[in-house]
Amino acid sequence: MQLGFKLAAEAFGPKELVRQAVRAESVGFDFVEMSDHFHPWLDNQGHSPFAWSVLGTIAASTERLGLATGVTCPIIRYHPAIIAQAAATTALLSDGRFTLGIGAGERLNEHIVGHDFPPVLIRHRMLREALEIIRLLWRGGYRSYYGQYLSLSDARVFDLPATPPVLAVAAGGPGAATIAAELGDGLFATESDPELVRTFQRKGGSGPRYVEIGVAFAESDRAGAQAALSTNRWSTGGWKVMSELPNPANFAAASTTVREADMLESFVCGSDPQPYVEAVRAAVDAGFDHIVLMNAGPDTDAFLDFFDSELGPLLRARG
Repeated sequence: MQLGFKLAAEAFGPKELVRQAVRAESVGFDFVEMSDHFHPWLDNQGHSPFAWSVLGTIAASTERLGLATGVTCPIIRYHPAIIAQAAATTALLSDGRFTLGIGAGERLNEHIVGHDFPPVLIRHRMLREALEIIRLLWRGGYRSYYGQYLSLSDARVFDLPATPPVLAVAAGGPGAATIAAELGDGLFATESDPELVRTFQRKGGSGPRYVEIGVAFAESDRAGAQAALSTNRWSTGGWKVMSELPNPANFAAASTTVREADMLESFVCGSDPQPYVEAVRAAVDAGFDHIVLMNAGPDTDAFLDFFDSELGPLLRARG
């Protein structure tokens, strides 16, 4: 089991994210994972820096910490050739510590370039083509590709690592889990659903299996839930809502009925380490081996101190 810390790129500026990554390494996290967004989920989160600049700076500021995108969409806002190049460069800067998390994206970030955001079936077809293009470019040499949705013309990534980055594909259901098995090196999920792991493995998938766990560290359960409600209530709508709304204002409107009690159900809140341990154990029992703690509490450094002094040793002791 490896333990990761989610860099909340929608809630902090680029320099603060780098500082948090350095601290995460110092308190014993194995890796950090960072979303690749253009917009935050809610306006009051207030940030959304360019992920690849931050990742390069973290690579240069740390020594052993793994890095991952959680996740990048390479089908609309980015062409997969750009992501193939960006990931290769980040892998070189980090001496092989980088994992490329890939997914079919959200309208929130992809609509900005003025193209239609297609239905999920088409997005999955586009994702397949994007993964094939990235793999092709990582083989070296000049490459061309002509798919139904995406094309590549006589392109070459000149700076390639000796070993390509791990490609972990995000899945919220059996369709994407099958793509992860067939074209990825690993699985990425936002809930501890054992069926995703079973589908991934049944279809021939192997490699790391990432999952996020929402937590809200604070002096009390209620204080943690209140903090999560302020900035993370968007997460309770489910993926069909999260993938389709176009702007932070829409997420604010869609989450007006979310209450503190909903956050207590969705997040591990408070300062008692036992519920945190139980949530991680449930994720491991579901088949995941890379566990990402996504803190929505009011004080990031307090959470990192808590991990350093209490939670981390407990989790390590239990394997």
